[in-house]
Amino acid sequence: MYKIKIVLAVCVCLSFFANAQPPRGVHWAEDGNSFYKAEDGGIVQYNLASNTKITLVAKDKLTPSGTDQPLTIRNFFFSGDGKRVLIYTNSKRVWRYDTRGDYWVLNTENNKLKQLGVSLPPSSLMFAKFSPTENKVAYVSGHNVYAEEIGSGKITQLTKDGTDRLINGTFDWAYEEEFGCRDGFRWSPDGKSIAYWQIDATQIKNFLLINNTDSIYSFTKPVEYPKVGEDPSSCKLGVVDINSGITKWMNVPGDTRQHYIPRMEWAANSNELVIQQLNRQQNESKIMYCNAKTGAANTVYTETDKAWVDIKSRWDDDNPKGWDWLQQGNAFVWVSEKDGWRHIYTISRDGKKETLVTKGDYDVISVNAIDEKNGYVYFSASPDNATQQYLYRIKLDGSSNKEILSPANEKGTHDYDVSPNGLYALHNFSNAITPPVNEWVNVSTGEVIKQNNTMAPPVNTSAPKVEFFKITTKDNITMDAWMIKPVNFDPSKKYPVVFYVYTEPAGQTVTDAYGAAGNFLYNGNMPADGYIQISVDGRGTPAPKGAAWRKCIYKQVGLLNVHDQAMAAKKIMEWPFVDTSRIAVWGWSGGGSTTLSLMFQFPGIYKTGIAIAPVAYRLCYDNIYEERYMGVPSDTATRNNYIKASALTYAKNLQGNLLVVHGTGDDNVHYQNTEMLVNELVKYNKQFQMMSYPNRTHGLSEGEGTFLHLSTLYTNFLREHCPGGGR
Repeated sequence: MYKIKIVLAVCVCLSFFANAQPPRGVHWAEDGNSFYKAEDGGIVQYNLASNTKITLVAKDKLTPSGTDQPLTIRNFFFSGDGKRVLIYTNSKRVWRYDTRGDYWVLNTENNKLKQLGVSLPPSSLMFAKFSPTENKVAYVSGHNVYAEEIGSGKITQLTKDGTDRLINGTFDWAYEEEFGCRDGFRWSPDGKSIAYWQIDATQIKNFLLINNTDSIYSFTKPVEYPKVGEDPSSCKLGVVDINSGITKWMNVPGDTRQHYIPRMEWAANSNELVIQQLNRQQNESKIMYCNAKTGAANTVYTETDKAWVDIKSRWDDDNPKGWDWLQQGNAFVWVSEKDGWRHIYTISRDGKKETLVTKGDYDVISVNAIDEKNGYVYFSASPDNATQQYLYRIKLDGSSNKEILSPANEKGTHDYDVSPNGLYALHNFSNAITPPVNEWVNVSTGEVIKQNNTMAPPVNTSAPKVEFFKITTKDNITMDAWMIKPVNFDPSKKYPVVFYVYTEPAGQTVTDAYGAAGNFLYNGNMPADGYIQISVDGRGTPAPKGAAWRKCIYKQVGLLNVHDQAMAAKKIMEWPFVDTSRIAVWGWSGGGSTTLSLMFQFPGIYKTGIAIAPVAYRLCYDNIYEERYMGVPSDTATRNNYIKASALTYAKNLQGNLLVVHGTGDDNVHYQNTEMLVNELVKYNKQFQMMSYPNRTHGLSEGEGTFLHLSTLYTNFLREHCPGGGR
């Protein structure tokens, strides 16, 4: 589920990112001692050992013949031999990100600049990448896979059946949204073939978004959107021979419309693929090898869970590409929650031997780097405080204890992009009162090589003070929370409380990071206006507190998490400085859903609510997300669980002041949810306010003046129905 997060500060400049399109991660050189960066219209290389910079591609070398303007670099990719560089430019948005555009190849030896796919529509190429033999580039256009010879410009269309619903080399809406799948093809190591996904969404019903404003006649925009209970798109894997253009389909067992294949890579050779297959319920994960010539599939490792099994990218720094091979392909790194905690394992290639690398009652948050040469794996964790994050390393053979690498005196949230050799990293640090520090460091010593920002003072003394605390409910559930009190707080007075909520498995709201606490939507100064702001992370949120904490919400999303929030609010209402007649709650997306449920299920607590882009009826959301956490509604009992967990079911209980906001062009949480909610509230004569934004998507980011209007609307409603100030 797309999650709107409070973000008041940007910790890392996007120009450093490059693992995917759009850019993510550092462009590390293969040896790990330097990195590449787009800078001043060209491409430079920074050597971290010497802290020096050289220009590899000057700005003037990126000016196409016949023009006087250089290409705008959205991303770039060097060939393995470093003699050519792919330039990604003129990018356009596909659902969430700008993953289609134009690609050019620059020969760095003779400075010849050439556009790829010139016979194809402008800005239609996706995920272009060099072949291992360096003489070709493959890409997707119009849901077909192509290969182009760099020298001759000859384009070979490798798949010919792609349509708007038969998708080769990339993915449909649901795979992209819920599995992070976008780049859907992989060159074989020998450069002779390409493995790719084919998603058949022809049987997926269209959800029609209605545009009433861009023409005097309305028109619809269809989105292939599998709702809860509807079968997913069919998923197949093929290997196409570059010379013959013939595809061999992999014989992955099972009904192609009752399983998911969220991960596929070459298995450290050009003969086999390695894949992760999930069943429809997403509670069984299988790792298989597929023979690229025969298509035969062989399962080597299986994991099951009473709730759900996460896909690989949940712990691999949210990077959906790559497989972490060891011992020249004879073993790989894996992460599992099988012992109740998220831990790193090494698995032999045949799946018969596994070694627990990290041990203890703590969660691995992400795997940051694997340095096989020196025998270390680098990972993020926070064993003692679930609101924070630190970098550790441990021996790959599991023979050592974990070693913390983050500075001991910097309490808060540390993010690292570690070099392939484990020597250097791009380090980002902040906490609730310390603005982001962005710097290049020596990982082992912590020495700062280069600081990328020069923010001062290091502690923002003018920022509202954020207090972290724990609250234990009558159910004996202890939760993390943050609070910002009003300016000139007087404990003898009573103040209103505004709760910010999300509460679903897609994200935490209580983290010790700069900008994570506060209210980005309020048009003014909440502490100065006399509000207490609070957010609480209850059970089901993805905090590093063990699998039981995260997965106890299974089949209870909309119930257990809502209960925890209400019980926490009840304890807070016992504080002498809280005005129980002025309790407000708000959230966006899953937080909007929670806001509705709190207003309807606990009307005696919450007097004012603002729900933005909420899922009012859980059966209206997509199948991958909902069925993972709520089960497949193939029987009456499970379907009834969805209804019981939906805010719509309790709308008749509304007593307080409610504002609902939604974009009519929301392809993620459909405006349909709000219209169904309106009908239910009208049915019971429940008065409320509503704002629809024409053609805006889930982030409500389109259209001139939209954010200011939304912020003003939000602020005025809150001030009117839950006025600030001590009494």
